[in-house]
Amino acid sequence: MSRRGKAAAPMGAFHVPAEALASGANQSYPPPVGTCTLCRSPCPVPVLMVNCGHRFCLRCLENFWQRLPNLERPCPTCTTQGVQRPSVPPPAICDVCPAHAPCAARWSCLTCGESYCPEHFQPHIGEEGGRDLSGHQVCDADGEEACRMREVMGRSRRCPEHRERTVELYCRVCKVCICTLCPLLGTHRTHPVTLIQEEARLEKNQTNRCLEQLEEKKRHVLSNIEHIDLAATELKACTLASTESLTGKFSELRLLLDEEEKLSKKYIEDKTKLALWAYDGQIESCREHITTIDTFSSHVRSIQQQHDAVKLIWEYTSAEKDMQRHMCPAEQLHPVPVTYEHIENYFSSFVEAYKSFFKKPLAKRLKNNVFSSLSVNSSENPRTMIKTKSFEDRSLFLKHARCPTLDPDTMHPRLRLLEDRLTVYCAWIGRFNSGHPQRFDKLLQVMSRDCFRSGSHYWEIDLLQAGQGWWIGVTYPSIQRKGDTEFSRLGWNSGSWCIKRYAHEYWAFHKGERTPILLQFPPERVGVFLDYEAGVLSFFDVTSGMRLLHTFRCRFTEPVYPALRLWDGTITMSRLN
Repeated sequence: MSRRGKAAAPMGAFHVPAEALASGANQSYPPPVGTCTLCRSPCPVPVLMVNCGHRFCLRCLENFWQRLPNLERPCPTCTTQGVQRPSVPPPAICDVCPAHAPCAARWSCLTCGESYCPEHFQPHIGEEGGRDLSGHQVCDADGEEACRMREVMGRSRRCPEHRERTVELYCRVCKVCICTLCPLLGTHRTHPVTLIQEEARLEKNQTNRCLEQLEEKKRHVLSNIEHIDLAATELKACTLASTESLTGKFSELRLLLDEEEKLSKKYIEDKTKLALWAYDGQIESCREHITTIDTFSSHVRSIQQQHDAVKLIWEYTSAEKDMQRHMCPAEQLHPVPVTYEHIENYFSSFVEAYKSFFKKPLAKRLKNNVFSSLSVNSSENPRTMIKTKSFEDRSLFLKHARCPTLDPDTMHPRLRLLEDRLTVYCAWIGRFNSGHPQRFDKLLQVMSRDCFRSGSHYWEIDLLQAGQGWWIGVTYPSIQRKGDTEFSRLGWNSGSWCIKRYAHEYWAFHKGERTPILLQFPPERVGVFLDYEAGVLSFFDVTSGMRLLHTFRCRFTEPVYPALRLWDGTITMSRLN
């Protein structure tokens, strides 16, 4: 235990003798115990640094630490002499505790190759689940044997279910690394899996996509600063011109309007200061936004540059929600133009008529002015910002969210469905006895079990693992199921509509007529919006901020079924909350 406690001590760990604390509590100091290295006097309350053995007064040590710019608690003598203190290894982490709530390990089992916290170490005390674990070789989690064991296990990365095998595959359903036995004999049977290196490559691509989106977002925020700077410059020029114009107007009525001129100039300057203050606040907010983007970009870049595939996947999974949140496009700020033409018109048109009216407050007179050429918001509230977005608001579509389930009776024999009937993927071998009359026998297509006869509906399809060829669309139930003619293909007849990816090209299809869709990046999730009565069918790139891909306009005469077609990979109907 003493060795464990010493190894786990932090860099600034120290020890205050119990007798010194007790005597300090009684306000009577014992005879000096050693000499303080800082003040060279006997220590009334000695503090012993555990790592190096130097002794200090508690007061001197606290004063030294308070002058440091950071939160470290180093030894003053070692810091002054430039002594390199031995690095303390990080504490062992329990292999059973979840990643989001790790616990320090107390014991390690050399037989099982795992480290455990006190709670998860209980099975090794007796029998657990019919297995006798009492004969396993157990040691301190911070001991040399445990460190060597973790080093070996870290290089091999054992399967969590089959401890004797190393991980080689990645389960896309459970999102964990597994061995080659798990898809055949373990709990991951029938789950789609891929090689760890392939999954790491896909998630590296996702981090690249996120970094590109963050750079685009940063450019938007920088353009906001440019727009605000330009508006501020124009405002200053307009303010100067209005002030000079007012000086000329008031020269005719100098005797009567000296005080009024001061009030008018002050009014303009106050409004200008208010607007400039608002602009400065918006610029500062944009700069803070840029700092946040840069910080998160550095975090994503560190994930992208991670060489350890398993660690990259784990860090990516932890940061996936934040990446999705940060990838949304930035709002564009357009400062409302501010001028003071309404004041100039006011005094130009009513110099003589309003001589007796000058007793009223200037703000009240301007409020009732009918000669202003600007809107009320621009005149009275010059700091107004108009916020616009280049994309549709996804929350408007989520009001009509649906989650269509796929119909196995229509599915081609080479396609497979997961138990939730939302995910479809290709298999190498077709099923026998698959001659259902509703089944597609030549084309790798599948229809939804749900249909829409009226109203507005919205659903999303996950294409991250879809491969190089896929079709997404809707069809009438009258589409032919047998053969591979145009009457059976999605988008090649009058009763079906779809968008299609072929290699790196994207098209919208209906009646065999195709319309190209220009995309810079492949969509990872596509949203489909259907308004049956209005005859509108729209497709959106959800990952690019609801960018419109294509819209079909027609009059639906039959129930509409969502439909999919793919060559390889996996397509999933997303669950929308």
